[in-house]
Amino acid sequence: MMVFPASAVQAARILVVGDIMLDRYWFGEVDRISPEAPVPVVRVARREDRLGGAANVARNIAALGAQVSLMGIVGADEAGARVRALIRESGIRDGLVEDAEGMDTTLKMRVLGRQQQLLRVDFEQGPGGRALDALDAGLADGLRGVDLLVLSDYAKGALARVEHLIALARDAGVPVLVDPKGHRYKRYQGATLVTPNRSEMQDAVGRWDSEEDLTARAQALREELALEALLITRSEQGMTLYTQAGRQHADAQAQEVFDVSGAGDTVLATLAVMRAAGLGWYDAMLWANRAGGIVVGKLGTSIVTAQELSA
Repeated sequence: MMVFPASAVQAARILVVGDIMLDRYWFGEVDRISPEAPVPVVRVARREDRLGGAANVARNIAALGAQVSLMGIVGADEAGARVRALIRESGIRDGLVEDAEGMDTTLKMRVLGRQQQLLRVDFEQGPGGRALDALDAGLADGLRGVDLLVLSDYAKGALARVEHLIALARDAGVPVLVDPKGHRYKRYQGATLVTPNRSEMQDAVGRWDSEEDLTARAQALREELALEALLITRSEQGMTLYTQAGRQHADAQAQEVFDVSGAGDTVLATLAVMRAAGLGWYDAMLWANRAGGIVVGKLGTSIVTAQELSA
């Protein structure tokens, strides 16, 4: 039986850098179709804002009891101000850069009726060069005294210079965990670990036809990028870890899958916390697998607490 390492987790210091999002939910009831068009009319009864993207990773780290700082870029807008308020409420140290060049904070607005998502509207615009310069400059200071750096890439622009960020961390002797995006994995060379999901892994190495084929492709990618470890999250197939020692697998633990939104953030956060607390890769994966199994049973971008994980 695994015992939650509470004291080591509380001492862990983690920096999260990446694409910041605000997830906005409008909950309501649907009892008629609009006379204007064949679409449902939602009578909104409740509104809720949640941290998304890299901010959701940081929120999960804080919920597990570790010390966490967050760096990223937001716009000078209502959504950016709301993000700052939510990270303060979550106990996250604010290291955000405000883009004064007209960037919109990434906002995903979801409309739900009877707990079913009916519509999602996205607002987003990439950051300007000055904001990226400020992020680069802030990272050098932000790395001081941290045990681990997490890079959460959602391809919204904050990690446009990810190679430089990884180099800064390596120079500072800080391990780097990356949640990747896209197929240009050469950008992440020199990181400590990369955590693609099944689809992202296919983008990176192509389709595989057996576990042996996947292992060969995964190990080749790990060696090409000079990674210490590569972890593939595989939904109902669980997680598979590749290191120099070989392949290790954990079956999925989800009892009921309700919503996979943000599940990758929870997995990454738990993995980072356990590594910063001193656990090996395999044990950290087991905890991350457990956390992923819990969070997919919740609605929307959610967190897993230390109490839930240790129950």
